[in-house]
Amino acid sequence: MEIFNGRAATEEYMSTHSLTFSTPEMTLKKFALWLGDQVNVPGKNKTIPRLLTYINDVNNQSDSSGFLPDTDESFKPSGAVTDMFKEMTEVAQVKYSSNCHNCNYPLKTTSKFCPKCGSKRH
Repeated sequence: MEIFNGRAATEEYMSTHSLTFSTPEMTLKKFALWLGDQVNVPGKNKTIPRLLTYINDVNNQSDSSGFLPDTDESFKPSGAVTDMFKEMTEVAQVKYSSNCHNCNYPLKTTSKFCPKCGSKRH
């Protein structure tokens, strides 16, 4: 079975093209045109669309995990957003940082009394 290795294609495209002043729609259009560009076949005197250079035969490969789509939909902040989410998690950790002196129940910073044992916060 032959499959398109889109991961390798996008990594090569993104490493060689700037995204300055590009919208997602423009980037997708440019990527599609880039895949359609005619490239020389090494060792042969002919050209083929770049897309065909990313077609891999996976029948004989035991590890096909490199070709499986990334289905992890969890949010992983990157770039400038990382600093913003780092501060938010630090605030969340500080919010529950103190514990009740009687029962060691985690208290919010705005709590005046422990909701578990009712003792006044110090």
